[in-house]
Amino acid sequence: MTAGRAGLVGDAPVVVVGGGVVGLCTAYYLARAGVQVEVVERRALGSGASRGNAGWVCLSHSTPVPAPGVLRYALRSLGRPDSPLYLRPLPDPAFVRWLWRFWRSSTPAAFRRGYTAIAELNRDTFDLFDALREAGVTTTLTRPGMVHAFLSPAEARHHLAVQREMADGRYPLPDDVTTGDAARLLDDALSPAVRAAYLVEGEGVVDPEAFSRGLGEALAAAGVKVHENAEVIGFRRSAGGSVTGLRTTQGEMRCAAVVVAAGMRSSRLLGELGHPLPLQAGKGYSFSVDLDPAPRHTLYFGERRAVASPIGGTTRIGGTMELSGNNNRLDWRRIVAVALASRHYLGPWFDDPDDLFGLIRDPWVGGRPFLPDGLPVIDRVPGHDNAYAATGHGMLGVTLGPATGHHLAEYLVTGRRPDALAPFGFDRH
Repeated sequence: MTAGRAGLVGDAPVVVVGGGVVGLCTAYYLARAGVQVEVVERRALGSGASRGNAGWVCLSHSTPVPAPGVLRYALRSLGRPDSPLYLRPLPDPAFVRWLWRFWRSSTPAAFRRGYTAIAELNRDTFDLFDALREAGVTTTLTRPGMVHAFLSPAEARHHLAVQREMADGRYPLPDDVTTGDAARLLDDALSPAVRAAYLVEGEGVVDPEAFSRGLGEALAAAGVKVHENAEVIGFRRSAGGSVTGLRTTQGEMRCAAVVVAAGMRSSRLLGELGHPLPLQAGKGYSFSVDLDPAPRHTLYFGERRAVASPIGGTTRIGGTMELSGNNNRLDWRRIVAVALASRHYLGPWFDDPDDLFGLIRDPWVGGRPFLPDGLPVIDRVPGHDNAYAATGHGMLGVTLGPATGHHLAEYLVTGRRPDALAPFGFDRH
């Protein structure tokens, strides 16, 4: 890509609002295309939902959350804060409308359309990560593969069959599951309670904090100015609707264009431009712990929907989807629930929940931005020729960050919307 679109010519930069993986990748590809770009982040780079996630870069779990039966499963969680999917009803009409649209998006046809859209966007993910590494970006990506572990062989075979149907040849899957004592041989960290497992080869993992730092260092080397601890509070627009500047807590900034990639804060900012999005926080929890033996692969704990990842010399355990409003309150019961779920698959690495205070590090909760259909919006803001949005990636921000940034930068530079972005428009909302 080369900069050449008339709207990006001049001495004002394109300003990317949001310093998570999606925003940083967008800024990176814009800078690579020769565009003057700056980043505004209200805290530190990579400090939001990018920081504490499982770091997966994967094809086999890149699916929309709304799926057949998922809301029925959520309704069964009412009053059960230990459930993997926890729904706490709120007296908020917007939340009720969101749930209604979520349910409408949970049909088999809608799920398949969403899966196909994400798979197409995801097609070049590993090639993009390779190119980032070759360009000198510290991605930290390794590809140990993902072991799917189950307590029941029947559940494992069902999961593999569904996954094979959805994959449709896009990534390799084993012919069958490994059962009995042999299942533990797929990863030494698995406990005797695991009675079936299978390996999806080539799936990857990054240290999300280190990846964010690596992107930030690459931007600095390219001369990109990053404004940390600066919150965007509004925009300045011309009579024709173009965004000409941003109001921030550090003062005003001029811009040739703006990209809103601010996670959960994106809805308010886009509301300033007349197009708020119905984002809800799908809260996820994680923590780090030293295990012996530690997992060699990323692990998916099938029945309990929890995960474990080898990150930075330790094991990050995470899980849960909590729909309890747009907040970042850490509910310790959810940390305990994730830890107890992991014991079924990793063995009794702690004896009593009270032991967790001394065993785990970095307990984290993050509000991952979800739209009702589970797909992100990656598009130009209607009515504005130089305002764009990249938000609503849910649990897939790390996996889809490079693809989102690459395609959105192409859109800004050429003025032509890439085909891969067609399913991710504002017109859905």
